[in-house]
Amino acid sequence: MTTANGSNATEPIRVDKAQYGLAAALALVGIYTLVDARGLNVGFGDPVGPRVFPYVIGTAMILLAVLLALATARGDVAEGEAGEDIDLTSPPDWVTVGKLVAVLLLNVLFVNVLGWPVTGALLFAGCAWALGSRTLLRDLLVGAALSVGSWYFFYVGLDVPLPPGILDGIL
Repeated sequence: MTTANGSNATEPIRVDKAQYGLAAALALVGIYTLVDARGLNVGFGDPVGPRVFPYVIGTAMILLAVLLALATARGDVAEGEAGEDIDLTSPPDWVTVGKLVAVLLLNVLFVNVLGWPVTGALLFAGCAWALGSRTLLRDLLVGAALSVGSWYFFYVGLDVPLPPGILDGIL
C-alpha cells in the first residue's frame, strides 16, 4: 500500500528539519511586517492607505509559514529539478565556503583602505579562485574591468561615491 506522496505505508516519514527553520524565518518576517505597518502614518481621505499592502503581505507570509510547517510535518520534501546536475544528498564543501567567506571578509576589511576598484578586482578573482578557476591573470583583468566600470557607474551615473582608495586622484 502506498500513500499519497508515493511512499510505502511502512516507511517512516522523512522530515526535512531545515524547512521548519524556513517556516519560522518566514513567520518572523511576516510578524515584523505587520508590527512595522502599525507605525505608518495614514493620510486623511485615503480609503486604502499605506497600511493595507504591508498588512496583506505580512498576513500572507504568516499563512505561507503555517502551510509550510504543516506540509513539512506531513513529510513533504522538496524535489530537485529534472535538469539539476548536483547530488542533493552529498555533504557541503566547507572548504570552498570558507574560502569564499575569507575573500568577502578581506574585501570588507580593505575596501576603505585600498578602494573599491582594487578590492572589487581582488574580490572577483578570489571568488573565481575559490570556485575552481585556475586562470588568475584573466580573473584579475576581468575583475578590474568590472570593478572600475561599477565604480564609475555608481560615482558618475548614480552619484553614489564608492571609496577610490589608493587610486584617489587617478580615477
